[in-house]
Amino acid sequence: MAKLILTHEVHRLGEPGDVVEVKDGYARNYLIPRSLATPWTKGAEAQIEAIRRARKSREIANLDEARALRDTLQSKTFTISATAGKGGRLFGSISTADIAAAVEAEGLKIDRRKVQIPAPIKATGTHNVIARLHPEVDAKIKVVVSAS
Repeated sequence: MAKLILTHEVHRLGEPGDVVEVKDGYARNYLIPRSLATPWTKGAEAQIEAIRRARKSREIANLDEARALRDTLQSKTFTISATAGKGGRLFGSISTADIAAAVEAEGLKIDRRKVQIPAPIKATGTHNVIARLHPEVDAKIKVVVSAS
């Protein structure tokens, strides 16, 4: 078993700053090459605290704020324009950063790392994505992709 410090959120494993034990192959072949984790050492306590402080500054402070933001996000529709060919097929795809930028253009703020796209958005039309605002609060965001 390998002992690691998570540097990014990994679904069903932990948050940044968590110390986890995983199988060697999962650590060597997936987590470390993708920079999702670093090997744990005794001197890494300062690194863990820095990661936790950065996470706290990005997090929504309490559950009530997260619920209010969820209600606001779910009541709106966000439009993203992208270059498309015939039949509405996009040249490329819509990323989490594009969705976060569309939300910020409406005056709201979410972290792009909290946006989860169930399937790649590669066509025009209406798509639903999920934003994990708080460990207990998820928002379903409606995104309309139009051809520019």
